[in-house]
Amino acid sequence: MSIHYTIEALQKRLGYQFMNQNLIIEALTHKSSKQPYNNERLEFLGDAVLDLIVGEYLYHTFTGVAEGELSKLRASLVNEKSFEKLARLLHLGESIFISMAEENNNGREKPSLLSNAFEAIIGALYLEAGLEKAKTLAISLLEEAYPTIDMEAIFRDHKTTLQELTQAYYGVTPEYRLVRAFGPDHKKEFEIAVNINGKDFSMACGKSKKEAQQKAAMMALEILKKEER
Repeated sequence: MSIHYTIEALQKRLGYQFMNQNLIIEALTHKSSKQPYNNERLEFLGDAVLDLIVGEYLYHTFTGVAEGELSKLRASLVNEKSFEKLARLLHLGESIFISMAEENNNGREKPSLLSNAFEAIIGALYLEAGLEKAKTLAISLLEEAYPTIDMEAIFRDHKTTLQELTQAYYGVTPEYRLVRAFGPDHKKEFEIAVNINGKDFSMACGKSKKEAQQKAAMMALEILKKEER
């Protein structure tokens, strides 16, 4: 299938036909392709535009919610994992320009590459069609990817949320340490500590290591929330 054909299909999914076709081609061009241009500058712009769009959306959606909570919600939606999900809704992987080496390395499926391409597309839309068009597309995709955008749904995976927040705020990833395992083999429980930036934030027990990690992450999130107040 011609990649130019997939660009046409992509523009139909975007609901927008670029007048400047060079702009969408640039947005879809990965640096590995060794062209005189790539999508990194548009990615930079798109990231800022998405930060504004999602921030405004949350501001109007969650009236009465404090700034700290809104920041956590935004961090849970404005990140590589979330943008990869939106990129897949657009089938962006079909349309990107990458090197043969990247192609052979399954580049069209790489989360970082897809996320960056999505940011670049939003940046390109913003440049040519303005903020409202970029906002319409981004919010439509967000609501499709997350049918229920609320505190419980966003924070359900506490480990992922905690990692996104600590990376955004402190530049570190939480570490989980098995403190002890106790009880009979048929009813064993695990106690896990979560360490952030060299400090144990919380400990929790669960019937599996995974359950204990989620509980410890949830407690750490609560502690971070109180520290921000």
